[in-house]
Amino acid sequence: MSSETDDEDILAHVLLPVAHEADALATATALEPYGPANVTALHVVEKGGGVPDKTPVEQSEDLAAESYAAVRSVFPDADDHTAYGRDVAAKIFDAADEVDASAIAYRSRGGNRLMQFLSGDISVKLVTQANRPVIALPREEES
Repeated sequence: MSSETDDEDILAHVLLPVAHEADALATATALEPYGPANVTALHVVEKGGGVPDKTPVEQSEDLAAESYAAVRSVFPDADDHTAYGRDVAAKIFDAADEVDASAIAYRSRGGNRLMQFLSGDISVKLVTQANRPVIALPREEES
């Protein structure tokens, strides 16, 4: 990718990390107006390191499948990519390399400062440690 990047280059292949079905639909809907050429939905199954998994892997894989279906309701040709590990931000970066994404687009999950601290504040890691453009999508306030 050249150092002079225009909008078309940034939107050539967008990696879209999603947490669950509702998040996937909201995130894909927020990305849709920007017209990315290609989209790969990413779900990170948090597991590994000899510690108990947050949810059983099979349940997490079902959650991933539901998330991918929600993204495809907005982007019918979207690809999917599932990653496994504890460090969600690192897995997002690894997946971006693996699929050769031009950018990572995400929608902040929100929550109070304590929730952001407990989650390792993935948003901060995304915008400060990424090796490619990161697009923070607008978040509609849920009523």
